[in-house]
Parts: sequence; structure tokens; C-alpha cells
Amino acid sequence: MPLLDKLLVLAMAAQVFLALGLVFWLGFERVPRVTRGEIRVADIAVDRSAYPLKARLLSNSFDNQFQLPVLFYVGSLVVLHFGLVDAVVVSLAWLFVVLRIAHAAIHVTTNRVYRRFAFYTAGLAVLMLFWLWLTLRILLQS
Repeated sequence: MPLLDKLLVLAMAAQVFLALGLVFWLGFERVPRVTRGEIRVADIAVDRSAYPLKARLLSNSFDNQFQLPVLFYVGSLVVLHFGLVDAVVVSLAWLFVVLRIAHAAIHVTTNRVYRRFAFYTAGLAVLMLFWLWLTLRILLQS
């Protein structure tokens, strides 16, 4: 497998590990509270409001990893399938992942909404450039 392909796969793996890290952290926040009886199962069966703020922030951040990143995964697989991985794709992929990590870090710490939104928007812009580049590469492929 060429180096650029590996670097793209590593970017995808980094995004996956971000989601997995968040879900494990979420488990460490939620499960002990339920097992100690601090939170009744009936109170969390339908919504998350019974959980403390930290658990809700982690849950929201984890859920967010299945929004824009899904489009990133699909685009990455398309690029790999068509053999169109180049330095631009890899750079945009890693920039997207770094922005997602920053977004998640803000989400689960200070949760400054305007700052978080800025990183979300930057990630969206990078993802749009990623897809634009991918589309142009496919259309211009001979």
C-alpha cells in the first residue's frame, strides 16, 4: 500500500479512535453512577437529563462523531477505491481530524459554544474542500 494511502487510513483510524475514546470515557462517567444507585435506570431510559453535565457533554460529543465524520469516511473510502489519494487529500483529511479532536476537546471541557462552533465550521469547510477536490479528481480522471 502506498504511503499516502496509509496516511489516509491512519487519519480515518484517528477519527475512529476519537469516537471510541469518547464512548469509553462516557462509560466511565455513566456506568458507576448507575451501579452505585446515584441514577435510576428508569430516569435514563428515555433521555439523558438525569446524568450530570459532564456525562451529557460526553454523550453529545460522541453523538456528534456520527455526523460530519460519516461524510469524511465515505469520501476517504471513495478516494481509496478510485486510487485518487494525493497529498491534498491526505492534508485535508488530517486537518479535518485535528479540527474534530479540537471540537471534541472543547465540547467535553469548557464547552464554549462559540469556540466549539468555530471549530465545527472549520471542520465543515475542510470537509467541503475535501469533497470538492474528490469530485474534481473523479470528473477529470481520464
